[in-house]
Amino acid sequence: MNPNVHLREALPQEDFIIAEHFYQMWLANHVLADSIQPNWQQITLEFISHARQNLCYKAFVAEVEKQVIGSTSCQIFAGLYPDILKAEYRKYGYIWGVYVEPDYRKNGIGKSITKMAVDYLKSIGCTRAILNASPSGKTVYSGLCFSISNEMQLDLI
Repeated sequence: MNPNVHLREALPQEDFIIAEHFYQMWLANHVLADSIQPNWQQITLEFISHARQNLCYKAFVAEVEKQVIGSTSCQIFAGLYPDILKAEYRKYGYIWGVYVEPDYRKNGIGKSITKMAVDYLKSIGCTRAILNASPSGKTVYSGLCFSISNEMQLDLI
């Protein structure tokens, strides 16, 4: 990784950058802009605010010369169904919005900020970290020992 890259926890006033990166991540994954809600920024900022208050949310950034060039977010996984299992058995953390600006990709930055998120989730007692990988991200995450899950999908449209 470039020695000029500085990794750190994001500050709350950088939530706008996190939201912008989340939007850019979708575009980079070939989602058309007209498929994204026009108030995407507000939706993302409200989500972050709720997650910060209720789900131990943290974000991490990579910066070069005080410019944020990459980010990721993580939090306790809120679940898709009622969670009846004890936390010591299953307390999942969720990593989302991993994004590195195009000029800085393939330099280990995504891997480094994802590792910071993993370490944070471990520190708050999570038993597993979950993320959804883009095709280009799969090698990054497999390099961090993420495994392919048993999630199955069926397109309905």
